[in-house]
Amino acid sequence: MPEHDPSRDDMRLLVQSIRDYAIFMLDPRGVIVSWNLGAERIKGYTADEIIGTHFSVFYPPEAIEQGTPAAGLRAAAADGRWEEEGWRVRKDGTRFWASVTLTALYDESGGLRGYGKVTCDLTERRSMARALDERGMLLARLVQAQERERRRIASDVHDDTIQSMVTVGMRLRLWGQELPEEHAGMVRALGGVVDGAVRRLRELAFELHPPTDGLMAGLNDYLRELMPGEGLAFELNGRLDAEPPYEAAVTVYRICQEALTNVRKHAGASRVVVELASLDRGVHVRVRDDGTGLAAKDGEAMHYGLAEMRERAEAAGGWWTIDGPPGAGTTVEFWVPAVPRG
Repeated sequence: MPEHDPSRDDMRLLVQSIRDYAIFMLDPRGVIVSWNLGAERIKGYTADEIIGTHFSVFYPPEAIEQGTPAAGLRAAAADGRWEEEGWRVRKDGTRFWASVTLTALYDESGGLRGYGKVTCDLTERRSMARALDERGMLLARLVQAQERERRRIASDVHDDTIQSMVTVGMRLRLWGQELPEEHAGMVRALGGVVDGAVRRLRELAFELHPPTDGLMAGLNDYLRELMPGEGLAFELNGRLDAEPPYEAAVTVYRICQEALTNVRKHAGASRVVVELASLDRGVHVRVRDDGTGLAAKDGEAMHYGLAEMRERAEAAGGWWTIDGPPGAGTTVEFWVPAVPRG
């Protein structure tokens, strides 16, 4: 019987107790066979929950579709080591920016025994760096410029176009009262068209305005203004540590607007819930409805403004995802960094 080596036990205890890094083992197929405290803290799974599961569970859907987990295993087996940075998924569905190292492990005869995997959560560091880099500063200036232009257009629509159309509508109503009935009906119909256009323009002007009294207050005003008219009950829950920086608040507000527009126009829902929380030095948002779910057409889900929402979140350095099984409602979920600039 080989002599017991206490140093191996010490090493095993050391790895198991490390909390700042997720360190775990995979078998040759990529199935998890060990789990340390750092992995539980970073990814949210206990050892009992995750051992025996394929490690691709940590990857977002788009990475799985691209074959990233399998490619990582092949690269590590061929080269001995594979490194990557990218989004990973926690147990609760939120994402974090990870630095990953995958190392192939061989036995004495050169056979592949499995892989050692080390993951570090770099979300906070990435958010801080993004707040200071040129791209982040450019994005902030772009958001500010876009919102100034939106405010100007809203003002022009409200003060000029709407007022002119209101005047036209009033004159049409007066003419309808004075003209013979054979012509009055046509004039009243035109007046109804003008009134409908005025309502839509007022709604547009309202939507163009950015949140002026803070993110939560702006979303509350938006929900109160537009949801009841569609017969939608709503709930707004916020657990923000502080008001986000302006560009982050505007990005969150605009993505929520688009998501809520989809609910109003396409979901067939009776209720919508908007949840905001501070997470990883950013804002994590879920917009959930009880409608018909996301109806993918020809395998493509990027419709009804979904592409614009994703692009806004990713341009800000965050992530965005959507889930909508038929008949089970739709959930839009995203996160954007919210680090104040020094």
